[in-house]
Parts: sequence; structure tokens; C-alpha cells
Amino acid sequence: MSEQNTVVLNGNDLTINEIVAIGVGDKQVALDPQALERCRASRRFLEEEVAAKRIIYGVNTSFGPMCNKIIDDDQIEALQVNLIRSHAAGLGAPLNDYIAIAVMVVRLNTLVKGFSGVRIELLKHMQWLINQRVAAYIPECGSVGASGDLIHLAHLALAIIGEGQLYYRGELRPAEEVYRESGRRPMRLSFKEGIALMNGTSAMTALAAFAIFGARKLLNISCVTGAFAIEIFGGIDDAFDEDLHLVKPHPGQMETAETIRNLYRGSGNITLRSQMHELIREQKSDGPVFETSINVQDVYSVRCTPQVLAPVAEAIAQAEKVVEIETNSSNDNPIIIPEKKKVIHGGNFHGQSIGFVMDMLCMAIATLCNLSERRTNKYLDHNLNEGLPEFLIPGTLGLTMGFMGAQYLATSTTAENRHLANPVSTNSISCNASNQDVVSMGTVAARKAFKSVSNAKHVVTLEVLADLQALSFRNAEELGRGTGRIYQMLKGDFTQYDNSRIFHEDLVRFRKLLFSSQMFDDLSIYWEDS
Repeated sequence: MSEQNTVVLNGNDLTINEIVAIGVGDKQVALDPQALERCRASRRFLEEEVAAKRIIYGVNTSFGPMCNKIIDDDQIEALQVNLIRSHAAGLGAPLNDYIAIAVMVVRLNTLVKGFSGVRIELLKHMQWLINQRVAAYIPECGSVGASGDLIHLAHLALAIIGEGQLYYRGELRPAEEVYRESGRRPMRLSFKEGIALMNGTSAMTALAAFAIFGARKLLNISCVTGAFAIEIFGGIDDAFDEDLHLVKPHPGQMETAETIRNLYRGSGNITLRSQMHELIREQKSDGPVFETSINVQDVYSVRCTPQVLAPVAEAIAQAEKVVEIETNSSNDNPIIIPEKKKVIHGGNFHGQSIGFVMDMLCMAIATLCNLSERRTNKYLDHNLNEGLPEFLIPGTLGLTMGFMGAQYLATSTTAENRHLANPVSTNSISCNASNQDVVSMGTVAARKAFKSVSNAKHVVTLEVLADLQALSFRNAEELGRGTGRIYQMLKGDFTQYDNSRIFHEDLVRFRKLLFSSQMFDDLSIYWEDS
């Protein structure tokens, strides 16, 4: 690949976007020469410590509560392989191959920082596996997220030593067969290298990166659907007025309101506050009370979009910050700091920070789904949809069902995401003969967040289809600058649903369009001048 399609790993600045890009095969990795020099210094110092008969956990001691069992020098390499084989004890569906590759990327970035004492040969072998898209077989269940993702990363280590199974060119195959076909030998690990591969948070961090990547896109699309909603129902612009949000200045609230204002700017569908009074008074009839057709205030799912999405935006931003810190951290044990002549035993492998923000992300995504599902319901319920056809049916009511059945998808999936919003990072269970007596469950939280984001894509996809169906009946001609551009872009793939085809097919097509493209990565392109 070209230089622009290569990410140089130095242990300090790997981003979520880069993790995802490498995982899916859009980018490859290179190793920073200066980082490799730090790694060489770290390894030299560790070798000196071993030669001096220093007692170092996981190098010449056993593991966990057996750390007081000292291992003879002639067995310290066997110790590493025994650790990997014994801890490769996961079960459940395997992680997708692109996530498994991302796990190796995150682990390699940690080792490249130069505080783990591994050899350069190991780093280059991992680089080769990533760039050849050889992915470890990693079952999803097993990590308690405290002494790192021990089970997940043991399965990763199997890929490095050529045992078990590997994904290669889309197929799950015996590791020895893949190595033989590629003309490459597996690694023979030296002391410290097995534990360095395993003692860390790389599985939960890679899963979290993909969850956050999807969550950001969900948030952007939710701003678009929020702008569509106020235009479809002809609401008043008060709810998104900048001065309203300046007196309650949560950053996520102000950003969301500004985005939606920019999207609908220039709309002919929205009632301006300055015009509202005269338009309502023109509808006056005789009697002490008269009813206006103009919404003085919209329902909360339309009017309170900035307030509801505020903590969602802030949770995603906080999760991104934490995950990128973890990505570029030395989450290993022990830590080797050669310039200070230190081998430090500690707990940097603990995943509490990731677990916490992944639980928070699940709450945020459940909140986003609540908003989306209620707006979809408003479009479909003839008591609420302000003159739109019942269930957005274009044909004969009763004979055709429109969006009636599809709503169940959004409702049931929203309920599932509410359940996934329950925290797991508080559910510590002591294990490892009570050596690991406070654990993070960070990988369970990250798996949960990844599932929650995937579910939310179902919910938001249906809302986008409902928006387009509603706009096929009214208000499409006078959409704002941003909403109009997005509508024209989506309209080419949309056909009004009239019961002549299976609804599932529309959902599959649009879910892929919305989330497998870059069209919603940056919303500003839709309102800025080209």
C-alpha cells in the first residue's frame, strides 16, 4: 500500500479511526524506528536483569497466586507457552476477523511503546500478520477484564506461535497450514513475551473502538432525522434557537442544536417564531377559544432532540478520549523502564476505565434509540402524525399495511438496548483463587456496547426509511439546504414502500447504505458552500 495508506505505530498516537481502518483492511501498519530503539533498550535491560538472577513476575516466576513459585532458567521459555495454552480457554462465537486484526493492532501498539521488554522479532512478526490479514480465532466469551483480556489474548498469542486456527483469506484454517502456505515460520517466544502478549486490555479496547466508530455515525444520522422531523411536521424554530441553548450550555446540547439548525437552514417548511403570532391569529374563529393547526410546541421527540442527544454526544466524546488513552498506554505487567533501571509490578492491565465508559456508551445508545423509536411511532400513528397516512400507507388502508410490521423491529430492538444499558463494570466477581479480587468486566461491557451499536443501526435505519416515506407525501420540495441535499442523495436509493416487495430487503439495503459508506461521517459538507 502507499504511504498514505500506512499507519506508523509508535505507541503514542494511534486513533480510533486508524484502528478501524486497519481492521477492515483499508490501511496497513509500519513500525516507527525510534520506537523500535526504545524496545531494544527495554529488552537489553530485561536480559541484564534476568542474567543477574532478579526475580521478575511472569519471567522467572509462575502466575497469579502461584507467583511465589520460582522457575528454573532452563524452563522460562516453556513457561510462556504453557501460559498461552492453558489460558486459551474461550468459548462462544468468534470475534469477526476484522476485530481480531484490530485486537492485534492495539496489542502491537502497546508493545511498541517500549515498556514490555519484548524482542523486535515479535513486533515484526505481528506486523506481518496484520498486513497479511491473518486473523486469530478469538472466542468472544472469557475475559473478566482485570489481568488484561487473558483468554482473548491467549487465543491471539496462539496465532503468533502457530497453534490452533486462523482466519486467512476469509476462511478458518489450521494455523500450521496457513504458515506453511505463506512460507513463514511461527514465532518461538522468549521469556516475558507470552505474558506481554496476554496481560493487557487490547481486546476490550479494539471492540470499544468499533463501538465508538459506529456510535459517532449514529449520532450524526440522529441529527439528520431530528432535522427531518421538524420539517415534516412544520414545527416552530424556537426549539433550536441558539439563545435558548446558550442559557443551558451543555456542550453536546449546543452542538446538536447548531447541527440541526444548519441542516434545516433555508427551509420553507418550518414556521418562524417571528411569523407564528400572525399566522395563528389569522385562524381565529368566533367564540372564547379557537384551535390552531400550527404547533406552538412540538412533542418532546421533536422539540427536545438537542437536550436528549446532549448526554449522548458527551458520552461518545468521553468514551473516545478514554479509549484512545488506553490504546496508547502500556497496559502490561510488569513494566520495564530501562532508563530508570526499573522493573515495576503493578496493575496497568486493569480495564475499569474501558468498562465504565462502555457501560456509559450503552446508556447513551439506548437513549438515542428511545428518541428514534418514538419519532417513528409519531409518523405511523394516525392520532399523532398530523395528517400523514396511517402507517404511512400509500395504498388502500387495511388492504396494505405500510410500516405497521416494520415498527416492531424498532420497538423490540429498543427494548433490548434498554436491557443492555444495565451496567456490568460494577459486577466484579473475585476469581483466580481471590488474587483477582476486583475485576472490571471491561470486555463484557465492550461486547455489550458493540451489540448495542449494531442494534441501534436497525432502529435508525427504519426511522430514515420512515422519514423518506413521509417526505414522499409532503414537504420534500421546500426542505432546507442540508436536509434537501441529504434527501436528494438518499432519494436515488429509495422507492416508496407500497407492499409490493418484502420490507426486509429495503432495510438491508438502507442499513448498508447508511453505515457502510462515508456519507454521514461529516455533516458540514451538506450545508457548506462547495
